[in-house]
Amino acid sequence: MRTIGNILWLLLAGIWLALIYAVTGLIMFIFIITIPWGIGAFRMANYALWPFGRAVVPKQDKIPGTCIANVLWFIFAGLWIAIAHAITGVLLCITIIGIPWGIGSFQMIPIALAPLGKEIVDVDDLAAGTSGAIYAPGPR
Repeated sequence: MRTIGNILWLLLAGIWLALIYAVTGLIMFIFIITIPWGIGAFRMANYALWPFGRAVVPKQDKIPGTCIANVLWFIFAGLWIAIAHAITGVLLCITIIGIPWGIGSFQMIPIALAPLGKEIVDVDDLAAGTSGAIYAPGPR
């Protein structure tokens, strides 16, 4: 079921959302100081392509300054990517069959706003002992 959900997500929204994250990552690589944001953007692009069966959890060992980094991310990229998720969610919810994926797009907005200090894990690993999932789309 996860594979079918991921394939439909990829076709309906994943490709263009991942492209937005990837372009953001490339822009962040222009300046040396913004490379950590670029790495985070590429990590989120990977997650935006194939989200079902994975979850976003807080990192156990947060780097000092993550809060400030998330504020800068929000200003320069997060707000715009969150708007893209909202537009995608609305467009998917217009169709009856796209409502589950539209809800998934809305649920990815908080992660798009502040992705730093979080990691992407497999849902099966999460069930084995890690707790505190922020977002885990699809069937469990």
